[in-house]
Amino acid sequence: MKEFDVAIIGSGPGGYVAAIRAGILGLKTALIEKDSFLGGTCLHRGCIPTKALLHTAEIYDAIKHAGDIGIQTSGASLDIAKVHAHKQGIVDKFSKGIGFLMKKRKVEVFTGLGSFVDANTVRITAAGGAAENIRAKHIIIATGSTPAHLPHLKPDGTTIIDSDMILKMLEVPKSLAVIGSGAVGTEFASVFASFGTQVHLIELLPRLLPIEDDDCSAQLERSLKARGMTCYTSTEVTQARVQKGSVTLTLKQGDQTKELEVAKVLVATGRKPVLDGLNHEAVGVKMNGRFVQVDEFLRTSVANIYAIGDVTASPALAHVASREGILAVDHLAGKHVQTINYLAVPNCTYSAPEVASVGLTERAAREKGYDVRVGKFPFSALAKAAIVGDPSGFVKIVADKRYDEVLGVHIIGPKATEIIAEAALGMKLETTVEEIANTVHAHPTLAEAMLEAAHGVYGEAIHI
Repeated sequence: MKEFDVAIIGSGPGGYVAAIRAGILGLKTALIEKDSFLGGTCLHRGCIPTKALLHTAEIYDAIKHAGDIGIQTSGASLDIAKVHAHKQGIVDKFSKGIGFLMKKRKVEVFTGLGSFVDANTVRITAAGGAAENIRAKHIIIATGSTPAHLPHLKPDGTTIIDSDMILKMLEVPKSLAVIGSGAVGTEFASVFASFGTQVHLIELLPRLLPIEDDDCSAQLERSLKARGMTCYTSTEVTQARVQKGSVTLTLKQGDQTKELEVAKVLVATGRKPVLDGLNHEAVGVKMNGRFVQVDEFLRTSVANIYAIGDVTASPALAHVASREGILAVDHLAGKHVQTINYLAVPNCTYSAPEVASVGLTERAAREKGYDVRVGKFPFSALAKAAIVGDPSGFVKIVADKRYDEVLGVHIIGPKATEIIAEAALGMKLETTVEEIANTVHAHPTLAEAMLEAAHGVYGEAIHI
């Protein structure tokens, strides 16, 4: 039986990064993956393919409006098969890249379903049924998540689909209902609106992107409606009747009901941890509801077993899983570690417009008792936003009046997911508004909105 210092179950952005880190530290490492390819959901069914589609949608939209800036185009059309081929080419390239990094760091890769035999032994069962056991001093659970389905809206793979299935859909439907306006639902709604689909975005809660700041949610709804999308909030889908070539949804808004007929339905109502067949509880790994219970070092209730990423209750984000993978490996290797400040983790939605945030919303800050001051600056006042033809949205800084500390930053508009990095670093360093206001920002850039929003906290924004 092969023996290792660490065995990692799952090769997503948590698992493969943990494996690389372990290899860098000189640990004998095994990486176990049930699929025949490396990279997990993020690379194959999530972050990367969706952003490839969003980039295509962005270019397609730009071409439609190229005449506004003096570029004459005609006959632009969408070849959905080539769109998917481009997307798959990117995915395949980076999946092979992960394989190369495993070899570089001397990580041994096993293909099969990993399950616990005991706290130091993992059984790996291949698709054909062949199995082998390996032993490891430490084991990291990094099995990720999968789309969660509603009992009355179970995907059939044809008319009702989930976020995995839609990535393989080689057609642009005439109409699409997206149920759930979190990042996944909003991003796919944005893609297909750009592709020419009549999109209906349906949210059970009172506003779109419910985890974001109220002002960002309100601006997002205005922007999506301006793009021709129909948005429903405080709306429950109570029934779905599938006919040939379409589906009729029953929507409940308060005491009122209505019907909506569409060609396709995307169910984007969240995700759930992948733990089936792992046999983790049998070896003493305790649960926190549906998640694996971990401490601040990502240790489970079994001292040598760690868990990272979507199987824990931390934010279900690829960049969180990667950071947790590094932290877990450093801890089990006996290195000094810096635990994660989850309040300083950025959230990003790559729709059009983009939305990004870090820290507390204005509502949350007030509920926590802070004496809140807010600075808000619109992209429409920036020359760079006018140059790139995307002047909608704003940067909003939420700050504590007493200590001038930045409590949260919320952005909706062009390149929001890139600009947020400055705010994330600032939050991690417990920056003040004054420090941002005194930092020289390059001109002309979109990031100047951050500078102006900082001045705006004091009512001293320059360009409005």
